[in-house]
Amino acid sequence: MNASTPSLRESPVNPDPAFRLDNRHALVTGGASGIGEATVKELARAGATVWIADLNLPAAEALAQSIGPATHALQLDVTSPASIAAAVSQLTRLDILVNNAGIGHVGSIETTEPEDFDRLINVNVRAVYLVTRAFLQLLLAANSNHAAVGTIVNIASVSGLVGIKQRFAYCTSKGATVAMTRQLAVDYPKVLRVNAICPGTVQTPFVEGYLDKFHKDTKEETRAELRARQPIGRLGRPDEIASMVRYLASDEAAFVSGSLFTIDGGWTAA
Repeated sequence: MNASTPSLRESPVNPDPAFRLDNRHALVTGGASGIGEATVKELARAGATVWIADLNLPAAEALAQSIGPATHALQLDVTSPASIAAAVSQLTRLDILVNNAGIGHVGSIETTEPEDFDRLINVNVRAVYLVTRAFLQLLLAANSNHAAVGTIVNIASVSGLVGIKQRFAYCTSKGATVAMTRQLAVDYPKVLRVNAICPGTVQTPFVEGYLDKFHKDTKEETRAELRARQPIGRLGRPDEIASMVRYLASDEAAFVSGSLFTIDGGWTAA
């Protein structure tokens, strides 16, 4: 080998790290806790300017302060057209929208009351429609004003892909999120990339709230059951979901649209 030619072992590392989001502007709904919080941190770490949109403004402000000047807190009620319009008015640019805000419910069709069903649909389905529709023009402008097309990442669930006992309303709502993801990708194939992540059970305040509300007296036993239904034998971590959001928002995922990504410890493969 010529002395001037480096061996493979000696080859320099690519100076451009992958999955960078420099000069991108992102908004994460439900961004002050759980998967949303982890996503905000990951997108900011990748170089994006991130809006933490959450109903809990003090929590969003505290998170923004802990990360730094590239993050901004924004109070947002995803079920309120007025609140959404106020949020849109504060932004002049948006490249990445992460529809993460959501709620859960336990019950079969017989035990799910109409008001419970309506609440799930309102937060998990109608809100995704309202938020996406309101920010759509900013996302489409990303395609004309910047190098990359606008990107939407919807946080769905394995509950939108398989039936889960006692989750009638939740499965229904997440199935709708999956359908909306695919439909949007078909309507805007060249100017918008739309994908969904379908997590299994992830260790978040969302899950802790579920355990406290529905299994207060059998919390640890139920937690063990949640671990066991995922073949890998543990709950997921919020940062594991956030890493996929970062990938899907990056240029490396430029050929990915209308796709569903399960991160579930093997649950849906079993």
